Amino acid sequence: MTEFDGPARFAAAPVAVLATAALDGQPHLIPVVFAVSRDVLYTAVDAKRKSTQHLRRLANIAENPRVSLLVEHYSDDWHELWWVRADGVATLHEAGDEMAIGYSLLRAKYPQYDRVALDGPVVSVAINQWRSWQA
Repeated sequence: MTEFDGPARFAAAPVAVLATAALDGQPHLIPVVFAVSRDVLYTAVDAKRKSTQHLRRLANIAENPRVSLLVEHYSDDWHELWWVRADGVATLHEAGDEMAIGYSLLRAKYPQYDRVALDGPVVSVAINQWRSWQA
């Protein structure tokens, strides 16, 4: 069996679940596309249709920047199960270098951004802890 590299599996995954919480502790989970560079994760608000532009994840991060992201792999063969969690501190960027870096990394990972505009804030997450498990 090869060695399990949780951060590499995480970075290669197409989608993660972002967990945020407001100051009252109410959790909020949302699937996000993302890109990782070293121990910084980037995700952004894009032009896909949304029910509102006042996104709960952004409001929660403004109140409480501690977040978690989870990537998992399920299989009917339970010997192939694994998950990786990244815990860190999120920062919102509405302009500047971090926003440009986030857009660039996301465009490089997702060819869909050739057709869908990146037009909203970037969230960077300074990952301070990786946790993982495999069957």
